[in-house]
Amino acid sequence: MTETYEVIVVGGGAAGLSAALVLGRARRRTLVVDAGEPRNAPAAHMQGYLTRDGMSPAEFLAIGREEIARYGVELVRDRAVDAMGGEDFTVDLASGRSVRARRLVVATGLKDELPDVPGVAERFGKDVLHCPYCHGWEVRDQAFGVLATTALSVHQALMVSQWSKDVTFFLHEVAESDLADHDLRRLAAAGVQVAPGEVAGLVIEDDRLTGVRLADGTVHTREVVFTAPRAVPQTDLLVRLGAELTETPFGAYPVVDGTGLTTVPGVWAVGNAMGFAEQVVNAAAGGYRAGATINGEMLMSDIDAAAGV
Repeated sequence: MTETYEVIVVGGGAAGLSAALVLGRARRRTLVVDAGEPRNAPAAHMQGYLTRDGMSPAEFLAIGREEIARYGVELVRDRAVDAMGGEDFTVDLASGRSVRARRLVVATGLKDELPDVPGVAERFGKDVLHCPYCHGWEVRDQAFGVLATTALSVHQALMVSQWSKDVTFFLHEVAESDLADHDLRRLAAAGVQVAPGEVAGLVIEDDRLTGVRLADGTVHTREVVFTAPRAVPQTDLLVRLGAELTETPFGAYPVVDGTGLTTVPGVWAVGNAMGFAEQVVNAAAGGYRAGATINGEMLMSDIDAAAGV
């Protein structure tokens, strides 16, 4: 038997839990389907969230789950593998269970694909980082390396120079000729050193990063490495539902309005499911906005139906 809810939220991160909190407080029968794979799981702390600065992501999510439970929101540890539209939406779960709802919130986030360089995956979230706003203060004034993934990595190298004046930009598999002349001038103006040549791996000693080794054997002493993972949006459900996507330099994301509503009526996308740059605080705000919009839209729709308007 297919269980029926008013709203199903797929994804139990900051965006999904925030939407569920608003809907639960609005007395909507809501289900959260959480696969338990948050993007920021490798990080020990999250920063820049007022009153929650420095909190561990795991603690943040645990508190969020407790809060939604107070309002009767159900949470199931499962994975949504398919979704179908119609008068209502049906979501099939990996466990074999099917659930149905009038509205759907997709908060499935994205996955980070890291450069295939020995040591990068093992140190990610520790001394291999991607966001200076998330971690720059904690590693300020240390010796930074920036591992290029594309020519666009110039922007990251310029950004991190705000937190350290000792920055080396490792071109890795990017040819120096791929960099625009104005980018080279900007790097020089920011005091960023450019190191051509492929990176063979990171040097790790006593459980800390101490250097970057090039293919020719040269080792550059570094304490922190920033790199930009390739973002892989988790948009399978949105595609199955027929949502329109738009290509960006960071992957294809759904076309949404200011509340997160996709081109499929009744389906909202929030958090990193709708954009690459959503930090935790932005994701939570987006979830709140979507939750409030959904409740108001359902309320007025029901009133209009009863009134024959």
